[in-house]
Order: sequence, then structure tokens, then C-alpha cells
Amino acid sequence: MNNEQRLDQAIASTRDHLWSRMNSQGHWEGELSSSALSTATAVVALTLVDAEAHARFIQAGERWLIANQNADGGWGDTTISKSNLSTTLLVWSALGLVSGAAGELLQATQHCEQWISHTVGSLAPEAIAKAVITRYGKDKTFSVPILMMATLGGRLGENAWRRVLPLPFELAVLPRTWFGAIGLPVVSYALPALIAIGHARFHHSPPAKWNPLRWIRQWAWKQVRPMLRELQPSTGGYLEATPLTSFVTTALAGAGEKDHPCVPHAVEFLQRSMRADGSWPIDTNLATWGTTLSIKALGDDVSPEHRFKLKAWLLGQQYQTVHPFTNAAPGGWAWTDLPGGVPDADDTAGTLIALWHLCKNDDERRAIVPQASAGVQWLLDLQNRDGGMPTFCRGWGTLPFDRSAPELAAHGLWAWRLWQPYLAATLQQRLSFAIDEAMHFLEDEQVDGAAWEPLWFGNEHAVGEANRVYGTAQVCKGLLAAGAPPDLPSIARTLAWLQAQQQTSGGWGGSLAGPPSLEETAVAMQALAAAPASAAVQQSLQRGADWLLATTRDGTHFPSAPIGLYFARLWYHEQLYPIVWTLGALKAARAAASQS
Repeated sequence: MNNEQRLDQAIASTRDHLWSRMNSQGHWEGELSSSALSTATAVVALTLVDAEAHARFIQAGERWLIANQNADGGWGDTTISKSNLSTTLLVWSALGLVSGAAGELLQATQHCEQWISHTVGSLAPEAIAKAVITRYGKDKTFSVPILMMATLGGRLGENAWRRVLPLPFELAVLPRTWFGAIGLPVVSYALPALIAIGHARFHHSPPAKWNPLRWIRQWAWKQVRPMLRELQPSTGGYLEATPLTSFVTTALAGAGEKDHPCVPHAVEFLQRSMRADGSWPIDTNLATWGTTLSIKALGDDVSPEHRFKLKAWLLGQQYQTVHPFTNAAPGGWAWTDLPGGVPDADDTAGTLIALWHLCKNDDERRAIVPQASAGVQWLLDLQNRDGGMPTFCRGWGTLPFDRSAPELAAHGLWAWRLWQPYLAATLQQRLSFAIDEAMHFLEDEQVDGAAWEPLWFGNEHAVGEANRVYGTAQVCKGLLAAGAPPDLPSIARTLAWLQAQQQTSGGWGGSLAGPPSLEETAVAMQALAAAPASAAVQQSLQRGADWLLATTRDGTHFPSAPIGLYFARLWYHEQLYPIVWTLGALKAARAAASQS
């Protein structure tokens, strides 16, 4: 076969593989990686609620954790991740509570403690607490739960609760619209953790009797205690996420609140979420996100029957009421079709783009203009004053995972540009101003005038774990899809930077030094393919395509890499990512080859 025939065959195989992943309901659910962090938190939560009643789940989780310990003694967030302090401390805490096979448990614990000692400098509680707090800085969303788990697992010595930073859970009584202004020490989606863990710390280590905070928090707990049930979705899982649900359950059980109305529902969620091998993923699914990615990758290769069903399914996921969790207005979309989802910028933009592609003519698009207008309006209302786009809530820019993010802004720009001609004149005018603001934000956010750092994707092997290859590729692709002139100096510099990051193998990683992945190679290629054709770009695409063909065995093998981030520095990989992005990249390379 010549090169174009080989590409055609790989595209067909990859496309067939993606279609085979569609579920019986007619959309894509994907599969998130199993997580040592999630498994450890679930084991602790179930143990503290009722170790005897939940012994089957606890023992299965313990066996999985021991079996998946890294050779160096630590644990990573996935089975192919490097060991990190957060996950290793959580597993160490869980192992301190279980009572499995003595020999295996002792060996795993000793090996783990050697890794912690080497990483932290010692097993001294003060050193461990300092290392955790240093890792997360002013963002207490993850540092406080880790220290709480270590305390309840008996790992932080005497007066351990003094090492758990207090959380101002009393602020939850204030109106939700104030939260961005008062600067909560946890991110917008962690309100249940703020309440439950803040109370647990107060319960075990309250301020002195003369301190007014003692009386304020005693009063506040009575006010906010019911909120935990009010914020809990019908599935029982906060955000459909095992870590967040486990943190809340652990805090309540550890504070003598096992009878709280939300605990039985949380326990049921944890039991349903355990996999057959004894592990837990970080979230139940990314169905909406995975489906919109699949639609964009397939492009015109979607039959009329599937287009109709997918369009109806996506429209059915749009929020029609104010969300109780983040107080978000109607009109947005979440990452999942489950009740625990929260509308967010990336999924709202992604769904708007997917719906535009599912409509094959102007009449079909005009038929859903009311829904599209609501989505556009939702993104407009979310846009920050700096012109960027946060994930969930406008104005929560004090912590890293609530800041404006360049890849979210570019994704929103793309969606806005597609739907702008179909909108009412007044909305078009507002949109024009918002687009200008977003463009200024992206200019300001460029690193060294060429690259962008994303918020929701990272790379363990890159400096500072920042995945500039992914961020730059996605922003560049979004800008070009939104109609930005490809001869802009900033885009030209970006394209040159992406080409310079290509490794000698032909693939891309998070940096020149790290291992290449299907995900990063594919998104970089799609960005380059959207640029004006040139001999240099064509050569780069050809080398990338050759690497993809070799690595996927001509579209039949799709190993995942842990490039996703969930919560603060919590890595995951998703089964669909390498498939959908590889399909898009191969199709882009094939189109570029035809043009040349």
C-alpha cells in the first residue's frame, strides 16, 4: 500500500473502533481509569461508616491497592502513573485502617513508608503535613482532606487534628452569589467537602472557649448540616465522583455523624461504583464530553439516523433550571448525563459545536436556535472580567482550578463563532464584544509569545507538570476554527512552536523530554492541519501520521496516557481520548496529503 492507502485503512479501522464503543443507548460513555486515590478514599469511608457491614468492598479495595503498588513503594493516580505524595499518603492512611493478610499488608506498608521517608525526608507528622500544604499552597481543596484521612488512619501522631487546617464552613450560610467575593479556600465544586471536613476539624479541635469562632461555628453547623443532603444528587455521589463523596462521608463518620441523612446514599453510591477488580474510578463517566468529542472526530461520517438520535440526546442534557450546587443559570451542559453533573464551560462549548455539526443545513440549525442561544448566553454570563473563561463559576479566580483558562476561552470562541450568524441581533452585538475580550485574554496569556498552559490537562513528565503542548494545540485549533486569520504573527509563532516540540520519533509528548502519547500527538497534528499548507507543515504531519500508524498498529490499538486532570493534580486517563483524537488527526493528515 502507498501512504494514502495506509492512512485510509487506518482511518476506517479507527472509525470502526470508535463506533464499537457506542453504548446501547446510542451515545458514548467511555471508561475512566481505575484510581488508587479513589480506591483508598472509598476504603477509608466505608471502613469508618461500618467496617463489618462493608467488609467485602473494603477487602477487595485493599487487595487491589496492594496489587497495584508501584515498584518504588508509592502509588500514582492510575496504574501507569508515577508515584506521588498525595495518593501514596491516602493509600498509607487506608492501609492503617484495614486488617487484611498480615504479611502482604506489612510488606506493602513498609515499602510505602520507605517511599514517603525518601520523598518527604522522614515520617515525622510535622514534615508530612508541611509537604502536603506546600504542594497545594493556598488551595485547601485537597490538602485538608489528605491530612484528615491521614489523621483518621492514625498516621499523624498525637494532636493530629491540630495539623489539619481549619476550614471556614460557617461561610456556607452566606448567599451563594457572595462566594466569589469572600475568597473561599476551596474551589467552587468542593462546597460539600468544605462543610463536612470543616465541621470534622471543628468537632475534634475547636477554638478556645473565649474565641467567638467557637460559638459561630456551633451555630453555623446547625444551619449548614442540612445542606449536605440538599446538595447531594439522587445517585448519592457528589459530582458523581468517588473522592469527593468519600471525603464527605469520611468527615461525617469521623465526627460522629454516621446518622447524617446523606451517609446512606453516599455509601450506596460507593458500593455501586466499585469495579469487579476492587478498584474505583475518579468519576462515573464523562458521557457528554466523550460523545461531543466523538461527534467532532467523526464529522460527516455520522448517518442521518445517528445524527437525529445524538442531537436529541444532547439537547436532552441541557440544564433547564438553576443548578443547586453552583447556582448556575439554565442553558449549560455538564460532562455527564448523570444527576451529579454540574454545567461547565468546556462541555457547554463542546456541545454547541457538536450540535452545529449534527445539523446539516441552515434550516436544521435554525430549528434549535432557542437551545443554542441559551447555551451561548450561558457562556457569555460565565465569561470573567479578564475576558477568559472559568470552568464553573464566574469570578472565582483566587484558586488555580477556578481561574480563567485559555483552552476554555478558545473552545468558547469556536462555539460562539459557529452560532453567531443564527442569533438575534442584540445577542450578536454582545457576542462581538465578548469575542474581542476573549481574544485579548488569549494574547495576554501566551507564554513567551507562543504557547498556552491549559487548566484541565497536564503531563507528569513536563516541568511543573504543565502540558503546554496540549494547551497550545487546543487554543490554536480553537482560534483557527473561530476564524482567526492564520497569518497573525501570534498564530504563526504558535505553529512554529508546536513544530519545534515534535520529537525525533515523530510524536509529541507534554514536552520534548517526556514520552510521546497518542493524545498529545493527535491534538498537535490537528492544530497544524488547520494552518495554511506549507512544505514544513506537511512534513511535520507526515512524520506525526507515521508515528500514529506505528503506535496504533494501523488504527487497531489505542493505549491511553494519564494526561487528564481532575481536582487539583489528580491524574486520569480515558479510554476514548486516544481513539477520538487519533481519528481526527489521521483524517486531518489525509486531507492535507490530498491537498498537497
